[in-house]
Amino acid sequence: MKSLINSTLKESEVRRERTPSDIQNNFDISDINSDLKDIIEQSKAKIFVVGTGGAGNNTVSRLMEIGIEGADTISVNTDAQDLFYSNSHQKILIGKGTCGGLGAGGIPEIGEESAEESEEQIKERLEGADMVFVTCGLGGGTGTGSAPVIAKLAKKIGALTIAVATMPFSAEGLRRRENAEKGLEKLQNNADTVIVVPNDKLLEVAPNLPINKAFMVTDELLGRAVKGITELITKPGLVSLDFADIRSIMQGSGMAMIGMGESESGDRAIESVHEALNSPLLDLDISNAKGALINISGSSDMTLHEAEKIVQIVADELDPDANIIWGTQIQEDLQNIIRTTIVVAGVKSPHIYGAPAEREYLEEESKDSVHESALEEFIDGVF
Repeated sequence: MKSLINSTLKESEVRRERTPSDIQNNFDISDINSDLKDIIEQSKAKIFVVGTGGAGNNTVSRLMEIGIEGADTISVNTDAQDLFYSNSHQKILIGKGTCGGLGAGGIPEIGEESAEESEEQIKERLEGADMVFVTCGLGGGTGTGSAPVIAKLAKKIGALTIAVATMPFSAEGLRRRENAEKGLEKLQNNADTVIVVPNDKLLEVAPNLPINKAFMVTDELLGRAVKGITELITKPGLVSLDFADIRSIMQGSGMAMIGMGESESGDRAIESVHEALNSPLLDLDISNAKGALINISGSSDMTLHEAEKIVQIVADELDPDANIIWGTQIQEDLQNIIRTTIVVAGVKSPHIYGAPAEREYLEEESKDSVHESALEEFIDGVF
């Protein structure tokens, strides 16, 4: 068996040195390859990332900075100036008649009316979409009001629709919190899945984080969530997924939460998945979740055995009937690091809806240092 492994490794080095032209010199396959390329292009999932409102625009701009393969980005806003400074493939100024490019003034009803006014324009841009991400910060006017409308339009054209949204910091006030809860309910009624990031969980770990940097962290979190799911489909990996795999987890799943962890220790696979499962952002009972989507990233030294260990640990936390889909990504910049991102779908979180006493208890529990370490490292990494 060892000789078989050694000979395979030697052969892999030879294969790596061969170029496509070397292969084509031996076989006349140019016509076949051309046909295959056409088929691949036609069968690719058409993916859009729509960032609406200030927070949504910031997330899309961040995605443009770090790069996202296989998706088109669209910034949507009622504020012409904010939209001008956003960075995306396409831009839509909604509600020209409703608010004249001056913004929604923190009133979700105006954001909703603006999106409804611009429905035809939005539908035109999303034409042919297979999957649409709608990202926003809940609590304000434009994002809270327009995101459910955009999600509804995306579903109407047959796209798998995933909303990725933040709940406001407590410091932003009761009004924004109430706006956010109403907006979240509407999002859940119109999207297949809503991935929720409670901003207050960041401050539990880093209470002295300046507010501008706290918002930068949330932009990064939302961006990584969208990029991670998208590139499981659009980029090849040790274990690759297709659009149907993602749909099996995300279609009609309701609320989802996300956990992230990474490690470069000797037990990096085990440590990274434990950090992800114990992340303050995923501080809830996942045993009754409908399913989980696991993205495992590492450099070329990551082994299939390490990936399988991560999946098994997650599986042990879930109901035996839960649907688990996983894939891997090779990122050479991670060097010796393994990064695990888990999206747990079909859950209910007391940090979003629930009695204050229950929230207080869980918040106290989450201050355990083991739970904090993953997010602390993530925050350090952003800066």
